[in-house]
Amino acid sequence: MPPLVITAEHAPPASMKVGDEVIGRESEKIREMLARSGYRYSIDVLPWKRAYTMAQRDPYTCVYSTSRTPEREKQFKWVGPTDEAEWILMGRAGRAYQLNTLEDARKLRIGTYYGDARDEFLRARGFDVDPAQNDASNPKKLLLGRIDLWAVGVRNNDISALAQFASPEQLVPVLVFHRVKVYLACNRSVPDAMVERMNSALDSMRKDGSFARLEKKYEQWQVRK
Repeated sequence: MPPLVITAEHAPPASMKVGDEVIGRESEKIREMLARSGYRYSIDVLPWKRAYTMAQRDPYTCVYSTSRTPEREKQFKWVGPTDEAEWILMGRAGRAYQLNTLEDARKLRIGTYYGDARDEFLRARGFDVDPAQNDASNPKKLLLGRIDLWAVGVRNNDISALAQFASPEQLVPVLVFHRVKVYLACNRSVPDAMVERMNSALDSMRKDGSFARLEKKYEQWQVRK
């Protein structure tokens, strides 16, 4: 078998590159799973659109952390879940938003980015989305009033990771509008037997406490940062 090509986006603390090393909570889960499976691989952090397109197009290529949605179900083979996420609409502090459900945001312009699951989800339902080339542009657009809301994915309603984009005094959560599980999404050329073996390795990691150990490790990382 050729080595698997594993990609991710820069999304601390889940996945990030420090020097030449790819680290992070999800990165370490993927590395441990592949070590237990016995498969050779390379791993890199790339812009999301490029990483996602490679997994769609290139044999033996996978991308994490990928939201598993009905629209994507048949495009990939799925290993996981490795984590869960909440999709939140973020707004400007000081602005009065009257949102009880996602439908209440239909008249507002929502910032997304190309290739992202939230962009696909909102676009398919007819919302007014304004996609950017990368997610880092959206908080700037929001603060400048070019969009009304920013659709972002966070873990367990923890918006502390968003501090890399803007201060908590500037942006506030307005509405949790969806919950998803995230996976390693593999090109359909990856044999079923490999997918089954990787899923079995993840199951063993959940049972022996490896998942919990890595969760704890990166909770401490967030505190240090």
